[in-house]
Amino acid sequence: MDSLSRDRVIGIDVSRDWLELHCLPDGHRCRVPNAPAGYAAVADLARTRDAIVCFESTGGQEWQLWALLDAEGVAARQVPPARVKAFAQSRGTRAKTDRIDAELIARFFAFRPEAGRKLPAEKLRILRALTSKRAQLVEMRKRLLAQLRAHQKLGTAAMFQDIDTELKQRFDILIKELDDRIIRAIASDDHLSEMATVLRSIPGIGPVASTMLIAEMPEIGTITGEEAAALTGLAPVAHDSGTLRGKRAIADGRRALRHVMFQAALVAAHHNPSLRSFADRLRKAGKPHKVIITAVARKLVTIANALCKSRQKWAASTT
Repeated sequence: MDSLSRDRVIGIDVSRDWLELHCLPDGHRCRVPNAPAGYAAVADLARTRDAIVCFESTGGQEWQLWALLDAEGVAARQVPPARVKAFAQSRGTRAKTDRIDAELIARFFAFRPEAGRKLPAEKLRILRALTSKRAQLVEMRKRLLAQLRAHQKLGTAAMFQDIDTELKQRFDILIKELDDRIIRAIASDDHLSEMATVLRSIPGIGPVASTMLIAEMPEIGTITGEEAAALTGLAPVAHDSGTLRGKRAIADGRRALRHVMFQAALVAAHHNPSLRSFADRLRKAGKPHKVIITAVARKLVTIANALCKSRQKWAASTT
């Protein structure tokens, strides 16, 4: 990135079928298919222009393009949609089309190149795919259980008992299979295995939380505690003006990881001696439960980041 001019940027709006391109600084536009032929065309254009390619996170539709560009030696970065949206609002842009979005992505990256995220290593991409699929199945099982409770209240549970029992058993089997694949994926790499061991040593962080930290925050151990909290969306955002002191609130960040860290914080607030004392102090100070759990989750992330940086297991004196 250091050898590339921030003025030579290709912004891409990624959709299911098409890639809409906007090139800076001359404003050249084109559209190519979201397919291997289109990816090759993007790589050729980037090399011709000596440009860096950027695109939003779109739920995985950009990953094949990203992987091919990386393999071809073309610099490419993923930018957070929330920041691009805020950038558009700051410019007073209300219209939304693929062409407009591509230009906004390019101009945002030219303005904030440090916001771009590099492609994670292949093993991390595989691990992330496994954890995402597991989270999807867990959510589906949760909805099934909610439906079971609703049937019981309506008195219709017996009508669907065989179907619901079979579905739940199937979900349990599939989730267990994914858990086994995740364990094997981590065990196959010495670095990932070491990271998992360090994270699992922290009371409150179990197999799911440790895996999510590795998969969703590959930067862990290489950044500051404040940056780790911000990436997770657990850093408090000030809302002050003049003599007014507004309530702090969390925002942005990686939502799936934040959700898991909230669950881990609930456990840590009771079973991690240092964090239990920390939670008790906040409770005695009259802080609401949600504020306490958020603070514990933030502290848990900063501890995890510090230990991964030092490659040391948890000890009570860590906090």
